[in-house]
Amino acid sequence: MTSIGILGTGRVGAGLARGLAAAGHPVTLGARNPAAAAALAAVPRVAVTDQRTAARTADLVINATPGGTALERLADLRAELSGKILVDVSNATRDAADGLPGDLCYPGGSLAEQLQAALPATRVVKTLNTMLFTVMTAPGTLAVPPTAYLSGDDPDAKRTVAALLGDLGWRPDWIEDLGGIDTARATEAMILVVPHLLRRYGFRPFAVSLAR
Repeated sequence: MTSIGILGTGRVGAGLARGLAAAGHPVTLGARNPAAAAALAAVPRVAVTDQRTAARTADLVINATPGGTALERLADLRAELSGKILVDVSNATRDAADGLPGDLCYPGGSLAEQLQAALPATRVVKTLNTMLFTVMTAPGTLAVPPTAYLSGDDPDAKRTVAALLGDLGWRPDWIEDLGGIDTARATEAMILVVPHLLRRYGFRPFAVSLAR
């Protein structure tokens, strides 16, 4: 099994930790305040530590930190992330007046591209950023098949990430490889439809998916 470090202990990070641990992977959650997240260490196969240690000790690292501040945070972990796969599931947005996403931090580009440029020795893969966090680990609960998009320059890294998605219940035909890391600007822009859905329906599970 792959040892996985997850940076961020909010709803996204904690949910992915539980799902991947249930699939048999040893997971280390990296928290800015490990003491505040200590309860998550009670989950089987999940440990809690600081973010630098989680990045250094894992085979694969998932960025589940807020997208608006992720670039500076992860650039500071350049040495720890060198040679590894970094899975970015975040969206870099500026909040509207009601606190929901209102605009992109990187219009005409993407956080994933910024991360790849800042971390040239790391293989960045973008995925799972086009759905409510609950769908990430339970895609089969939706009424219609969802889509998990993949963006990244390294084919082997994308195959590794696709296998992890399979461990979370994603069928191969639900995973769409869009191509290089530059394609992440398309899926990151999809976040702009999300606040309108949330205002209308609340936090009901959804995914922005490809209908065939």
